[in-house]
Amino acid sequence: MAKTERLAKLKLLFDHAPFLTKERVLRELGVSEATFKRDIALLRDQLNAPVVFDRDLGGWRLDRSPLHLGTQYEMPGMWFSAQEIHALLTMMHLLANLDAGGLLQPHIAPLRKKLSQILGTGAPLDAEAGHRIKLVTLGARRMDLPAFQAVGTALLRRQRLHLSYRSRGKAQSTEREVSPQRLVHYRDNWYLDAWCHLRGGLRNFSVDAIEHVQIVDTPARDVPENELDAYSTDGGQ
Repeated sequence: MAKTERLAKLKLLFDHAPFLTKERVLRELGVSEATFKRDIALLRDQLNAPVVFDRDLGGWRLDRSPLHLGTQYEMPGMWFSAQEIHALLTMMHLLANLDAGGLLQPHIAPLRKKLSQILGTGAPLDAEAGHRIKLVTLGARRMDLPAFQAVGTALLRRQRLHLSYRSRGKAQSTEREVSPQRLVHYRDNWYLDAWCHLRGGLRNFSVDAIEHVQIVDTPARDVPENELDAYSTDGGQ
């Protein structure tokens, strides 16, 4: 049985039982005790599955206590075939090469490593993709945008942001509370289309001009997509 299929079956067993004994797993999957130990270690230590050993039950179980923000997340059903993992590795290689500014690389690299680990000790597919796929970017500058991660997080979670923003050509920054709508990459720079609660309308913010950012525990205001499209068509004015 391939490792990917075996891990999927082990995950299914965990999902449908309050706990699993070693004996049951060996019987259900037909694996050795050494393989069982390696799979448990892979789930827990490399794939961040909340697998714990419960001494009172005498077996392994999933820790279903609420997870705090920023910690591991379980994604039910997110198990892939070898072909799907190959496609994901290729896609992430393309994304890493398009990310000339280096903003996403710290997040892409660990995921690529985990996917390679799922496949096992075969040919180094990530390295192979580097040899076989080339993207050429001209004149791209490396960016260091401290606000980028917070902006992206608030955008996807639909939360507001408090910004200290200094427009180009202005000596002083302004304090704004905004509802993020879209991140736009244009000419090697990132821009945020957001509803500005100070100005009462849509505004465009260059992410590299954000001096300080804080995620606010308030739901973001959603702007209809047709209004966003019209705003973009008008040049963000």
